[in-house]
Amino acid sequence: MQQFSPDKIRNVAFLSHSGSGKTSLAESLLFDAGVITRIGNVADGTTTSDYDPDEIKHRISINLSILPLAWKNTKINIIDTPGYPDFVGEVHSALRVSEGAVILVCAASGVEVGTEQVWDYAAKAKVPRLIFMNKMDRENANFAGTLEQIQSKLSNRCVPIQLPIGSQKNFKGIIDIITKKAYAGSPLKEIEMPETMAADVDSAREKLIEAVVEIDDEIMTRYLDGGEITTEEIYKCIKASTLQGALIPVLAGSGLTNNGAVQLLDAIVEYLPTPVTAAPVKATNASGAEEELKPATDAPLAALVFKTTTDPHVGKLNYFRVYSGTFSSNSQVWNVNKNAVERVGQVSMARGKSQEVVNQVTAGDIGLVVKLANTVSGDTLGVKEHTLKLSPLFFPAPILSKAVYPKSKADLDKMSTGLARICEEDPSLKSHREADVGELILSGMGDTHLEIAASRLHRKFAVEVNLEIPRVPYKETITKPSDAEYKHKKQTGGHGQFGHVLIEMEPLDKGGGFEFAERIVGGSVPRNYIPAVEKGIKEARMEGVLAGFPAVDMKVTLYDGSFHPVDSSEMAFKIASIQAFKKGMQDGGPVLLEPIMNMTVTVPDSFTGDIIGDLNTKRARVMGMSPSQGMNVIQAQAPQSEILRYAIDLRSMTQGRGTFTVEFSHYEAVPAIIAQKIIAQHKTESQ
Repeated sequence: MQQFSPDKIRNVAFLSHSGSGKTSLAESLLFDAGVITRIGNVADGTTTSDYDPDEIKHRISINLSILPLAWKNTKINIIDTPGYPDFVGEVHSALRVSEGAVILVCAASGVEVGTEQVWDYAAKAKVPRLIFMNKMDRENANFAGTLEQIQSKLSNRCVPIQLPIGSQKNFKGIIDIITKKAYAGSPLKEIEMPETMAADVDSAREKLIEAVVEIDDEIMTRYLDGGEITTEEIYKCIKASTLQGALIPVLAGSGLTNNGAVQLLDAIVEYLPTPVTAAPVKATNASGAEEELKPATDAPLAALVFKTTTDPHVGKLNYFRVYSGTFSSNSQVWNVNKNAVERVGQVSMARGKSQEVVNQVTAGDIGLVVKLANTVSGDTLGVKEHTLKLSPLFFPAPILSKAVYPKSKADLDKMSTGLARICEEDPSLKSHREADVGELILSGMGDTHLEIAASRLHRKFAVEVNLEIPRVPYKETITKPSDAEYKHKKQTGGHGQFGHVLIEMEPLDKGGGFEFAERIVGGSVPRNYIPAVEKGIKEARMEGVLAGFPAVDMKVTLYDGSFHPVDSSEMAFKIASIQAFKKGMQDGGPVLLEPIMNMTVTVPDSFTGDIIGDLNTKRARVMGMSPSQGMNVIQAQAPQSEILRYAIDLRSMTQGRGTFTVEFSHYEAVPAIIAQKIIAQHKTESQ
C-alpha cells in the first residue's frame, strides 16, 4: 500500500452492541474499496477481520482487527472491535488510537445495552462520531423508531443526513438529504427518488440545516433572515459541527447487502478528523514536562504499542500507532517504558491476519512489527535522544476470577509461563497466586473471556487447564487469651527426644497479623533452641485447628520450658511447639475469619431495588447510595464467598447495564452456622 501523509489518514473505531453487523459492514467496505474481491461471511468464518480460530468457532469478534483501505486518495484504518462486553479491553485500545468512531445500531433491535456503553466510551474518549443504522433489510427494521431511540437514549444531537428508501424486504437504497438524490448498490448508481418521500426529505433537510447552521454565525444570520444556504455551505457546517461534537450524523444501510456502504466511506473521509485536525496529543519528555506531539514525519519518533499478540509460527507481534516521526524497518528504537533498545526488523501493515511489508510507517498511521524483545501493550517507542512517553492504555479492572488447574504434570510445568504470555497479550486479564489456598487465579471480564483465555493457552502454548470457582482464603484466629504447655518426650533406645515448651497466646486487633515473642529467663529453654520453637509455631499457624486455614491476629509468647542435656534437639522443640500451638488455639476460643470486600455497584435507577434485595441475600451491608444522571452508585461490603460469581448475577439482573468494582477491605468472623458447614466440608475433604 502506498504511503499517505497524516492529513490523508483516518483512524476509525467501529463500535456497537454485539451482533449489530460491524464485521459484515467492514467486509462490504473492503470490497467497495477494491481490497478484496469477494465478501466474506461471519457464519462461514471467511471474513477478513474474524480470522482467529476462537472467533470462527464462536462467530463473534474477540480481538480488535486493523482493516486499512484507500478511498478517494485517503487511507482509512478501520479498527473492527468486539461487541461482546467480555472483550471491552479491545474497545478501549481501539479508541485510544483512533481520531473518530462509527457506532453501528441495528435497525431492527434498536439501541441496546452495548450501544449505550460504547457511546459512553466514545464520549469519554472525546472522539467525533458517526452513527450507521445497519440491517435496514432485516425483518422488523424500523428507521423512524430506531432514530427516536437514538435521539432519546444517546443524544438529541444525532441527526440523519440520509433517509432509507423502504425497509426490510423492500429496502432499495438511500436518499442523500442534502442533495435530494437517491442512490443504491455498489458500485453506486443513482436511482429515482420516490415521489411519496419528497415531503419527508424536505422536512429532514430543514431539521438538518437548523441543527448545523449554528456553527457559523454568518450562515446562521442569513438563514434566519430567510436567505438561501448552498449545498457546499451545508457540507461545511456538517463537518465543523461533527468535529466539534455538536452534531452526530446518522446514516443508514445494510452491510450484508452492501447498500449504503459507499456513502459511509464518503462520510468518513468528509466528516471525521485526520491526525492533523484532531485534538493534539501530549507526551511527557525526559524532564517530566508535557510536549504537544506534531503529526509530522520529520519530528522525533513517538509510537504507542496498543496491542501485543503471539502467533505460534511468527512469534510476538506488536501493533503500534505512530503519533510523530517515522517508524522505519531495519532500525533501532528506544523503549521509553523499559529504558531499553529494541532492534526492529521488517515493519508491516496489517489487514486482518495478512501483512504487507513496508519500508516505514509514518506519523498518523498504524503498523506492525514482530519479535521485539521487551515491548508489550502500553509501551512507547521512540528515540533515546528525545524521549517522549505517551500516557498508558486504560483497561477496566477484572470482575470475575477462576482458579486454574493443569490437566497433567506436563501442563503444570508450562502453565505459569503460558498464563504470563496470555496476560501480556490481553492486559484486561490478570493472574496471581493466592498463597493461602495454593491456587493460581485468573481474573477477567466474564465467563466467556476466561474460557477464551483457556482456549488460547491450549492453542498457542499447548497447555490444557480446567477453570474452577476459586477457594475463599479464610483465616482463623482466637478470641481470648490462652496458655498451653506441651512436653515432647520419646525414648526409643540410644538418644531420645525431649522438648518442653510453655506458651501464652493473646488476640490482636483486626489486621494485627502474627507476632512471636519470647521472655525466657534462667535458660529454661536454651537460646539455640528458640529459633526452632519460632519455626514450629510459624509452621503450625499456617494450618489452623478449625479448617486448616492460616491463623492471624494473634501474639504467641514462649515464656518457659525445660530441656534435656542429651535428648533435646531442634526437632524435638519444633514438634513440642507445634503441638503446644494447636492446644493453645483450641483453648483460645478459635473462630473462622472470612474476607470482606468493598463493592461499588453502578446500576440504572430502575434496578436499584432488585440489586439491594439481592445484596441482602448475600449477607452484604449497604453503606450508602448516591444518584448520578439516572444511575445509582451503591456502596456495600460483602463476604467474598458470596460474590464469587457476582459479575454473572449482575449482568443477568440488569440486562448488562450494571457495572461493579470490588476490592479487599478486611477480615471478619464467619457466622457460626456458616462456619460449621465450612469446617464440616474441610473434615470431609481431609478424610
